[in-house]
Amino acid sequence: QVQLVESGGGLVQAGGSLRLSCAASGIIFSINAMGWYRQAPGKQRELVATSTSSGSTNYADSVKGRFTISRDNVKRTVYLEMNSLKPEDTAVYYCKAGLVRTIAGIHDYWGQGTQVTVSS
Repeated sequence: QVQLVESGGGLVQAGGSLRLSCAASGIIFSINAMGWYRQAPGKQRELVATSTSSGSTNYADSVKGRFTISRDNVKRTVYLEMNSLKPEDTAVYYCKAGLVRTIAGIHDYWGQGTQVTVSS
């Protein structure tokens, strides 16, 4: 059973910073992509940033230059450094591990979500 445990969310003022972490646990042979998505009230879940096992990264246009995704493959942990936060960044942030190879096959997994609230 694969679990993703997120941490680091909270309340911050506009212009502030937060760092999210997501650690994968379980009997895992490999993880292809790890990333962050977010869902604001009344909106669809959207991609924030992803990082592949080869080191390539991808960001939503709305966060480019402000957010940085990084990954520790040994610890199976992905981080999201969020700077210059804006009220529109307020959302529940979800971690996703994509194409996770376990004894049960290859599947995607999601974390439980962590709330990020940016006050104006």
